[in-house]
Amino acid sequence: MIDLGRLRALHAVASYGTVLAAGQALRCTPSAVSQQISKLERETGSALVEKDGRRLRLTEAGQLLADHAERVLTSLDEAEAALAAHRDTVTGRLTISTFATACRALLPHALRTLTTDHPGLGISVIEVNPHEGVEMLRRGHVDLAVLDDWPEVALRYPDGVRKVTLGDDHADLIVPSDHRLAGEATLEDARHERWIGVRAGDVCYEYLIRSLPGVIPDFQVGEFETQLTLIAAGLGVGLIPRLARAALPPGTRAVRITPAPTRRVVLAWRDSAAARPAIRAAEQALREAWRINQERQALLVR
Repeated sequence: MIDLGRLRALHAVASYGTVLAAGQALRCTPSAVSQQISKLERETGSALVEKDGRRLRLTEAGQLLADHAERVLTSLDEAEAALAAHRDTVTGRLTISTFATACRALLPHALRTLTTDHPGLGISVIEVNPHEGVEMLRRGHVDLAVLDDWPEVALRYPDGVRKVTLGDDHADLIVPSDHRLAGEATLEDARHERWIGVRAGDVCYEYLIRSLPGVIPDFQVGEFETQLTLIAAGLGVGLIPRLARAALPPGTRAVRITPAPTRRVVLAWRDSAAARPAIRAAEQALREAWRINQERQALLVR
């Protein structure tokens, strides 16, 4: 009989391509992953992987078994979810992927609620961009993904993934206090400004360059707080979602953009895990965190 833990190791290698990355996903050492793969090869009498530079490539037999492993692990998720639903207890382990803004604005309240109300639930959080979050969810390496989804960029959700929208997050143009633009403007009005944006590959970056073709930010930074600091120094303007900011720093002000740039904040999980009480509890905690954040935002934008 094929060992389930060894199937998990093969599935992780198939998903991530390296023993190191597979070990990180499985929370074990690369050596342990290699040992599991070697045992699985002996167990099946087949060569399952071969080296391809620094990565591992699955053989035909390895790919065949990895495809079956994905179905087996999905069935196991469904069984565990059904059992948890039968017990109706919020226990076990829940791994959440989240984009950076939600990690700061929503997760502290939600995690505090979950750990207080459900002490039997172990929680892990991984901060990644939404594209990575969807992929990690598809592969089964996270249980719940908190995503930002700009309609103009449109994340692709694979089959077997269920999603709900927490709400819409609007973005404003943040400018230095003495800037020529005030009140309301269009994005086109700011086309020829010096732009301060997030790094290429981020969905907010993708939104900007799709909405203003030809515009490339002169400054590309990793955090919205850094953008605000540069804007306050008079170095340019930036499009910043309201979820990403509290009170604006001195030396800056917000200009409302029409039509308002809007992203959806989405929760997603696999259909196979939908019955888990932990998923429902996390959704409820995140909805409460969203409500509190929106009440704070309403006071700031008046």
